[in-house]
Amino acid sequence: MEIQVVFVLDKRKRPLMPCTEKRARLMLNRGRAVVHKLHPFTIRLKDRVGGDVQPIVLKINPGSKTTGLAVVREMESQRIDEIETIHAVLWTADLNHRGAAIRKAMERRAGFRRRRRSANLRYRQPRFNNRTRPQGWLAPSLQHRVDTTMAWVTRLRKVTPISGVIHQLHRFDTQALQNPEISGVEYQQGTLFGYEVREYLLEKWERQCAYCNAKDTPLQIDHIYPKSKGGSNRISNLTLACQGCNQKKGALPVEQFLAGKPQVLKRIQARAKVPLKDAASVNATRWALFRALKATGLAIAVTTGARTKFNRVRLGIPKSHALDAACGGKVDGITKWATPTLNIRCTGRGAYQRTQVNASGFPRGHLMRVKSVRGFQTGDLARAVVPKGKNAGTHTGRVAVRATGSFNIQIPSGHAVQGISHRYCTLLQRADGYGYFVQPKLIARPEQEAARLAA
Repeated sequence: MEIQVVFVLDKRKRPLMPCTEKRARLMLNRGRAVVHKLHPFTIRLKDRVGGDVQPIVLKINPGSKTTGLAVVREMESQRIDEIETIHAVLWTADLNHRGAAIRKAMERRAGFRRRRRSANLRYRQPRFNNRTRPQGWLAPSLQHRVDTTMAWVTRLRKVTPISGVIHQLHRFDTQALQNPEISGVEYQQGTLFGYEVREYLLEKWERQCAYCNAKDTPLQIDHIYPKSKGGSNRISNLTLACQGCNQKKGALPVEQFLAGKPQVLKRIQARAKVPLKDAASVNATRWALFRALKATGLAIAVTTGARTKFNRVRLGIPKSHALDAACGGKVDGITKWATPTLNIRCTGRGAYQRTQVNASGFPRGHLMRVKSVRGFQTGDLARAVVPKGKNAGTHTGRVAVRATGSFNIQIPSGHAVQGISHRYCTLLQRADGYGYFVQPKLIARPEQEAARLAA
């Protein structure tokens, strides 16, 4: 298993500075340390209490589906007559939320309740209109994003001496400090007017031309229904086009321009109507996350998407959620960013519902009343050493238990090895509501490196 750095705890489980994989292996082989946790990989020293630590910062890049996390070490270097701030990346992770799964579960539960009130059963009075919501209430699918992010902030504080947090938060009011005379429409648009729209379109249209699917080429914002014919500047009427397609289309309506390509026309019209639910979810949770981070007592600094992209392009770093987090804040240089990224997938801790139902809501099967079988639970990380048979070999991954004692193990590639006896399994880590696998490190593309050198 390829890892980034190893987190270190002293004899009393207090965090010390992380170390390299080689150094951790030496201490484990010499009996000076034991494995404390596999994800994130942490060792605990047997013969040391306390030690000197350096400034370590946790950077967070919140997202609707994935939140990027990066643990960096702050360094300062003297360059001529100024001091540069350098961040050395120690650990990165992509935290994949399960807000959509929670929303579907809530809708399904509401359907069950609705059926109990309308079917030939005992009448149950609706109770949705006699409950009050506290101030700052968020829907469960949104609150989940805040809770899981804060859970990992707490977990990382236990294994590394974090002294501050840099949180990406879009703000526009700083223009009033730079130009107190600004007012009217100019103030409403903001100093970053156009940037947020372009970034959203790049994500929405997957950074390619909507008409010819051209990639790695300069893209221009195009009006699907021409502005000269009454088209608006709304997001639903904007798309991306390469220079050639933009010139060919000109002021033609998209139906006329793509008259000979009905499939392309259908795809563009369908994608143009995609709602802004991802942007709305981030906007709804950003202040709740900020207040939760502020309550930790750590030094909190905020940054914007504009500064993150500026740093990433200037330094020639590939785009990913974790690396976007590493590029946040005021930083002159970033080192050791080309490291594997831990992918954390929120899986939950199982369901209370023990009866499976069909599409009409009638029972069709029952689940086990106990979740533990032979000392294992679904979601535990285990290693199975099978001596013979079709599954002979060593398999490591998440366990799915069965009442018969014949388990399934999901290996990192996604494939499930079925029918492994519990006698061959060894518990590595208890289920904690997350699934883990390590993504290979990213390498900067030639054009990104050229942009960095040109800067």
